Order: sequence, then C-alpha cells, then structure tokens
Amino acid sequence: MGVRSQPEVGVEELRVRRIDPAQLGRPAQQRPASAADPRPGAATQPAAVAQSAAAPAAREPPAASARTPAPVARTSPRARAADSPGPARARVSADRVLFVLVCALLYFGWSFPTERYISPNHGCGYALGIIGGSLMLLLLVYSLRKRWSWLRFLGSTPSWFRFHMVLGVLGPLCILYHSNFSTGAANSNVALFCMLTVAGSGLVGRYIYAHVHHGLYGRKLELDELRAGAANLHAHSGPISFLPELATRLEAAEGRVLRAGSRLNVLRPVAVALASTRARWQLRAYVRRALRSEARASPVIAAQRPRLRESARLYIERRLAATRRVAAFESYERLFSLWHTLHVPLIFMMIVAAVVHVIAVHVY
Repeated sequence: MGVRSQPEVGVEELRVRRIDPAQLGRPAQQRPASAADPRPGAATQPAAVAQSAAAPAAREPPAASARTPAPVARTSPRARAADSPGPARARVSADRVLFVLVCALLYFGWSFPTERYISPNHGCGYALGIIGGSLMLLLLVYSLRKRWSWLRFLGSTPSWFRFHMVLGVLGPLCILYHSNFSTGAANSNVALFCMLTVAGSGLVGRYIYAHVHHGLYGRKLELDELRAGAANLHAHSGPISFLPELATRLEAAEGRVLRAGSRLNVLRPVAVALASTRARWQLRAYVRRALRSEARASPVIAAQRPRLRESARLYIERRLAATRRVAAFESYERLFSLWHTLHVPLIFMMIVAAVVHVIAVHVY
C-alpha cells in the first residue's frame, strides 16, 4: 500500500487552521490522531484538518508554547493604561470646581473696589447680607437631622453633611461681599469675626474628619482596620522584589514613623508627618542609587529602569501612607473630639452676634 503524500500547506493557511508547523516535520506515528479517524497518522488527513479548523478553541500544542519567549514588560502608554488596576481619577470634579470658583471670587472681592457698587444698607448688598445670614442659620439643620431621626423626611444625613459644608463656604462668601471685605461698626465687626472664626474652624474640622473616616462622607475608621490594611501591604512586596534590601530599609523606616512623637498626644501628627517625609526622601535616594548600580551590570535593568523606579516609588508611598495613618490615628481622634467641643459653642456665639447686629442695624 502506498503512503499518501503530505499536501503542501502555506504558513498563513496553517495559522488560520490553528495547526503548529512543527507537527508537519514529525513522524506519522507521533502526530495526534483525530477523534474522527482512529488510524495512526490520520491527523494529516483533510477530515482532521477540517475538524481542527472548525474548532478554533482547540488547545495549543506544547511544542508551540515551549518555543514562546518570556513576555517582555510593556512600557507604552496604552499598555500601562490596560494594566492599570482601575480607572484614573477624574481631574475635574465638583469639589475642585467649587474650590477654584470660591478662590476666584475671594480674590476679586478683595482686590476690586466693590464699595462703589455694593452697599450693605440697601439693594444688592443688603440682599447679600440676608442671604448669607439665612445660609448660616440653615447650617443648623444638619445638626438637627443627625440627632433627631424623625427628620429623616428631609433627606439622608450624608447628603445634609455635604450641604452643610457647601453652605459653610457660600454663607461667609455672601457676608464678605455684604461687608465689602472691610470692617464697620462694633456690632458688625463682632458678627463678622465670629463668622470667620466659625468658617475657619469648619475648614480645620474637615481636614481632621477626613483622617478618621473613610473619605469625606464614609463611616468612621477603626485602628484595627488600618493595621490590617498596613499588614496586607507588607504581605504583597512583589513590586520591589528586584531590590531585596529595600524591604528591610522600608520596615526600619516604618518603625521610626510609628515611634515618632509618641509623647506629644494631639501634636503627634506633626512629628509623624516629618518622620514620614524624611523616610520617603531617604528611600527614594536609595532606590535611585541601587537602580543606577544594577543598570551598569544588567542591560535589562537599564532598559526597564524608569518603570522599576516608578513602581518602587508608588509602593513606598502606599506603605508609608498606611503607616502614617496608623501612627497618627489616635491623635486625630482626640483632635476631632476637641474640635467638636469648641466648634459648637462658636456656632451659637456667631448666631447671637448676628442677631445683635441685625437688631442694631434696624433699630438704630
């Protein structure tokens, strides 16, 4: 019996049919047999070729995977975007737009002679005073909604908290335009400075609040939760495996950050911030020196040096940020409690000063 000759198949046709070209050079007894034809060597028959073409999801032969070179790290912008863990943070948000708008209005009111066009006694200036005072009184609704559950029909507490912060910025802004960014009578000066004190206290409280809660509107953090997050980062040291000594240096730096300012109580966050900044500079300098030394001996390290330096920098930032939050958390809790004790009386003092100012203006 004669042996059927192997038909000539082009490379492109082999790719379409998902056939490994290396199989054509194998002896007939080593080629995989088709399920449709049990005879040895039947994988080269047209029926077997048709079956392999009809099953595009067939497993790739081991020979092809063995010849595949090791994947090379992609450094193009499109590849980095595809490998990123999540979508990039939006550069334009409502908070940033509001911040820029308020800063522009403050600069305009301070530098432009608004007294030529706005009078606090009548017209637009008088209306701005009424609006600003009403907005400051409306701030109290958040406190009432937080304490009285039967006011739930007014909306959720997080929504009122957002509204509370917006009113705490827009109300003082209207009052400043009402007063033309200047002082006047004694009663108006007392009301103005009380309002500015409450507004400044609110900005400080917003900063402290973000350190003891999940973001600005999330639930309150727990110290054990922060420690668990920091320990999770310790367990995943893959991004710095190319610099083994960096892990040791990073752990030593974290120990110094945790011990910084342990006797300063409420002032400890300042000492922790200074220690964290110093550790960040030292670790970045070590990464630059180590990669420069490794690049001289390894062309691969030299080619991937910018990417490796950025990977190490991001890992250092995450580790130190988690350690800093753990070290300063209890101090921020004390600061928030102290701030809340002072902020509430300031609000009532501002309300009393505003009422006295309104009565004095309309009576005298």
